[in-house]
Amino acid sequence: MQEVHVEQLTDLAPEVNATNLLLDRVAASGGQALFMVQRSGTWHEVTAAEFLADVKRLAMKLVSDGLQPGGKVAIISRTRYEWALAEEAIWFAGGVCVPIYETSSPFQIEWILRDSGARVVFAEDHELRSHVRQAAAQLGEPVITHMFEGSDGSNKELIPSVGLHKLLVDQHEVDEQLIEQRRASMKLSDTATMVYTSGTTGRPKGCNMTHANFALVAHNLAAHMEDILGERRRTLMFLPLAHVLARAVQQTCIHGGTVIAHSNSTATLAQDMAAIKPGFLLAVPRVFEKIRTTALSTAEASGKGELFLKAEQTAIEVSRIRDAKARGQKARMPLGLRARYALFSKVLYPKLRAVFGGECGYAISGASALNEELAHFFRGAGIQLVEGYGLTETTAPATVNQATRTRVGTVGRPIPGTSVRIAEDGEILIKGIGVFAGYHQNPAATAEAFDADGYFKTGDTGVLDEAGYLKVTGRKKELIVTAGGKNVSPGPLEEMVRAGRIVAQCVLVGENRPFIAAMVSLDPEELVLWAKAKGLGSMSLAEAAANPQVIQEVQSYLDLANSTVSKAESIRKFVVLPVEFTEESGHLTSTLKLKRQDVLRDFAQHADELYQR
Repeated sequence: MQEVHVEQLTDLAPEVNATNLLLDRVAASGGQALFMVQRSGTWHEVTAAEFLADVKRLAMKLVSDGLQPGGKVAIISRTRYEWALAEEAIWFAGGVCVPIYETSSPFQIEWILRDSGARVVFAEDHELRSHVRQAAAQLGEPVITHMFEGSDGSNKELIPSVGLHKLLVDQHEVDEQLIEQRRASMKLSDTATMVYTSGTTGRPKGCNMTHANFALVAHNLAAHMEDILGERRRTLMFLPLAHVLARAVQQTCIHGGTVIAHSNSTATLAQDMAAIKPGFLLAVPRVFEKIRTTALSTAEASGKGELFLKAEQTAIEVSRIRDAKARGQKARMPLGLRARYALFSKVLYPKLRAVFGGECGYAISGASALNEELAHFFRGAGIQLVEGYGLTETTAPATVNQATRTRVGTVGRPIPGTSVRIAEDGEILIKGIGVFAGYHQNPAATAEAFDADGYFKTGDTGVLDEAGYLKVTGRKKELIVTAGGKNVSPGPLEEMVRAGRIVAQCVLVGENRPFIAAMVSLDPEELVLWAKAKGLGSMSLAEAAANPQVIQEVQSYLDLANSTVSKAESIRKFVVLPVEFTEESGHLTSTLKLKRQDVLRDFAQHADELYQR
């Protein structure tokens, strides 16, 4: 049995809680910016002291409205400044925050409200308030709803936005002393938030995350990744704050001195990065895949496609040499490679970095597997992708690579205060400061989630190398066993096919079948650019699914993936689906992770046809 443990760097007194992260920030630099907020195209600073003042006033409103200690308050909104303000106010009022994805249906909202007991909700706008009211009607109980924006959807010039500003100027019958009593009454062991899982195998389960989970992870992660999460550095948050990863990193930034901005639209992401000029980003692999393919298409449109590919390969080669040195291996950079790298570092790599705002040296990648070639490319070009690993139940980051101790292809070593163990069957087990307190009102599921030694059973499989770096190899329940008895982990092959230029997603099938096959969906935006470059004109996804040149292009990606495995594990057949997998279609999560079981269910006929031809 493999196991690695990293000693905890910082401990906290039992009587403190996650709100102390903000109080400490105010004490250290209250007059300096904590957030950047955009209004009417202009970014404004909000100091730590200003944020704290609004947090306390909003907490007064919640308490005056009757919120009791331990009471649940839900938030349904895109990522924005008001999300952070509402959550902090809930904590200062002694409450528990219950995040809800803004893409949730009224049926899903109703279940979360029913199971959690939340009867107060912050909704971003009129549309989401309408969804909450539909859920409340199904619930059959009154639910108080506050909006971030005005009834007309405007923000005007106010920070925070119209809806919250109105709450802050209302007179409340609660004084600051009571708010301090409420805030200070919470201990590390108390529940801070209830995060509901995706519910792909039944009703979503509420994960009870404690103040210790957030506070200890923030303290230890900030120290562990000081080179990246540096004081006075800026970051742009655009992952859903309803997801525990974004919130864990946001609390780490509050503690560590980072200035935080939020972007809630992919349409303005590039513009927002140019304005904020983040020093580091938190993102998912799909973001980097899209940036790479867009950069290639732009280069091809200007007749520089071959030059881009040479620059990409050069960056990959340089990064591989660095990676070998990090592993203690002998590696030298040939003079020819050194010259090419110097040239591209002047004429091409700065253009790629400019997409991220020009000052971004690092990006933390999580939520799903990162393609190694992609990681090498960006690192060689000057933006180091630092991959980490974790789940909702581990407050997200359980392992992570460090700036100066990165091994591409791994998700790093455990964060301080965490142990990782590999069970006899290959399952990754975790114990430590981020592991949750259990599932809400579900003792049976909680007991099932831990082994006899108190380790959380992740359901993922992996291996530890000689230095304690974790490599995730797949999902325990997603292992495909063919009719011939061959065990195939779909993740690595799918990842390689997905890296193909016009591919958006790849799903392997083959359980109890004679061979492995694949269902592939295309990237509509990249398909347009690729087809234009090939002189094919415009085509719909349905037309592309039957186009011989598209089929040939996808086959080339499969051939590359197949070259890495045995014949028994290789993909023998595939079908290009005439549709796109999206969050709206129900096939992707809010962090763009594939909902495998939903795809297998909805496209079962396509899979069956692969074995009938």
